[in-house]
Amino acid sequence: MTALAYAIETWGIRVESDFPKRNFVQIAGVADEREATMLADCGVDFIGFPLRLPNGREDLSETDAKAIISGLKPPARGVVITYLDDADSISSFCREIGTTIVQLHGDIRPGELERLRELDPHIGIVKSLIVREDNLARLKSVVDRTSDFVNAYITDTFDPVTGTCGATGKTHDWSISRKIVEYSTRPVILAGGLRPENVHDAILVVRPAGVDSHTGVEGSDGRKSRVLVERFLAESRAAFEAVRKT
Repeated sequence: MTALAYAIETWGIRVESDFPKRNFVQIAGVADEREATMLADCGVDFIGFPLRLPNGREDLSETDAKAIISGLKPPARGVVITYLDDADSISSFCREIGTTIVQLHGDIRPGELERLRELDPHIGIVKSLIVREDNLARLKSVVDRTSDFVNAYITDTFDPVTGTCGATGKTHDWSISRKIVEYSTRPVILAGGLRPENVHDAILVVRPAGVDSHTGVEGSDGRKSRVLVERFLAESRAAFEAVRKT
């Protein structure tokens, strides 16, 4: 199956289409090809590559990311995670890297999302929703203004100490993410401080379409740990199955 065919099957090529893939796991932040291969071998569905970040602290070069993404075999797929905020740059970058799925963090105007959809209807667009204290109404407003142009949302955590929006390694109030799941017509991915020890409970509370982990499956050396990844997958799958039965 080609990358495009897989993306069409998994994410849908029309915004109004259903999001058919559920109960998936994404692991973000890959150091090199060896780490990406390990994640794919473990059964991780989506592998996230944070690139073109505002702080310039990418895990690997764009050249290396492109090579790794092109070498992934289905069902594993690469996802570009970026703070780019204009449609032309996003579309061009996805084509350059060779991915059909992009996760957008930071602020991006609904008009740019609409234009991105027009430029490349085959791109699966995931929009971040950053959870902070008492901002449920604002998040619902973002959903109202953007749901026509995205395929899914990902909820992540705001760190009031550093001002960082997402990729903080910290959990947030899962009840807010649960309310977003109930409110949104698009699937919602849960991120933010998820580890093998808490992902089962998180899924039971939030009931997301998928979960994402970054540092939560890393060992003391800062690299992804196969043991932790396998535990994370096992706990996630058990929880998804428990939700399915209820």
